Order: sequence, then C-alpha cells, then structure tokens
Amino acid sequence: MTQHILQGRLEKEILWFQRRDVIKAAASWVALGGAGAAMAQQRSNVVQLTGDALLNGRRLDPQQTIMTGDQIRTGPNSSVMFVVGNSAFQVRQNSMMSVERGATLNTVSLLRLITGAVVSVWGKGSNRAILMPTLTAGIRGTGVYSEVFPDQGNRSYFCNCYGTVDVESNGAKLVSESVYHQSFWGEVNPQGGPRLTAAKAINHTDEELEFLARLVSQRTTWQIMGKKGNMDGSGQVY
Repeated sequence: MTQHILQGRLEKEILWFQRRDVIKAAASWVALGGAGAAMAQQRSNVVQLTGDALLNGRRLDPQQTIMTGDQIRTGPNSSVMFVVGNSAFQVRQNSMMSVERGATLNTVSLLRLITGAVVSVWGKGSNRAILMPTLTAGIRGTGVYSEVFPDQGNRSYFCNCYGTVDVESNGAKLVSESVYHQSFWGEVNPQGGPRLTAAKAINHTDEELEFLARLVSQRTTWQIMGKKGNMDGSGQVY
C-alpha cells in the first residue's frame, strides 16, 4: 500500500479500491469488454456507485449512462466511478463536476471541477483539459488527481501523477513532465508572489491510479518502469 498524506479527506475515501463490491464491479466491467462493449450494447458506463449522486440534478441510477455534457454531484459518503471513451474517473464525496463533449460523443474535452475531488486516467488524445477555480491543466494522456479546497478560497490542487500536462494559473504557465506524482497549488491571491507553487502528493494513492488505468486497458508509468519514487511532489523516480 502506497504511503500517503491526507489533508481534509478521510482514509476510507482513499481506500475505496480495496472494497469487495468495487473489485467485483470492476472485474465485471473488464470481463464484459469495457467501454467499447458497453457502448455497443447500450449498457451503463457507471462502473460503481456508492451512496447517492445526482446526474443533472436528478438522482443517478447505476443503470444510467453518464454522457458528455452531464453534470455529476456527489453528497456525503457517496462516490461514483465511470468511464467515457478511453478515460476513467472516480469522483469523491461532496464533489460537483461536469464533463463536456470533445470530437465525438464519447470523448471528454473538458472536465470542469467546481468543488470536491476526482481521480482520473486519460488515454492519449488532444484538446482536452481540466478546469478548476484557480488552475487549468491541458491533458495529453496521463493520470491525475484534482481537488478544490473551499475552505481555502477555492484554492486548487493538481497532481500530474504521470505523463505530460500543460499547467496554468493566473497567467503563469509551465509544462509538467512526470513519471511519479508532480504536484502544484494554484494560488488564490498571489499578490506579487508565485501563482503556481510546489506541493506534496496528497489525498490519493498509486493503487487508485492503477485501478482506473486497468479499466481502460492502460498501465501507469511506474508499473511500466517497475519502480517508484517518493510522494514528495517532484514527479521523479529516484
């Protein structure tokens, strides 16, 4: 089990991948052929739902399909895991987000995270981004963790767990190239200071990314390399 730092999140939120019902649901998803088969057979792309969630303001039924253009909202002690095209998402409790359409109905061009947190794995593609109140990330094909902290003025946290991401906050831009968790804060009121600041890897684990990657027939960079680094937010393997 990866060592991890919690900040405002509960241990049970991070360990969702260990639950028997989640493992069973994911195994069934893979055995039935994944996203392609679900679309062809007009089955739901919701892999697993815990508690109550809202889809476009109405209670989400696990047999429904989450489509681009939809808004998802989770309440206390609830979460939802779903797949759109070659991208997989696990939405934490007390979150609100939307997924906007890309080149096709089954391609996400924009994940708009209003509040809460989401772990996501994205297959290769272009013109896709994650938008948060104080940070925007251009996604090329990667695994990431994103969280908005309302108690800090909607300060945005972003971790490029692996891959290449274009990161921007308040006009400050950089390219993040990571093999093992490179993390940033998008500051709320820089007032002449840095608009993007370095952060440690918080509130997520390797196992979560590996779990989601498996749903879309991918492997994380550290799985391919066969080695890991420290969860210090540097993005490197030592």
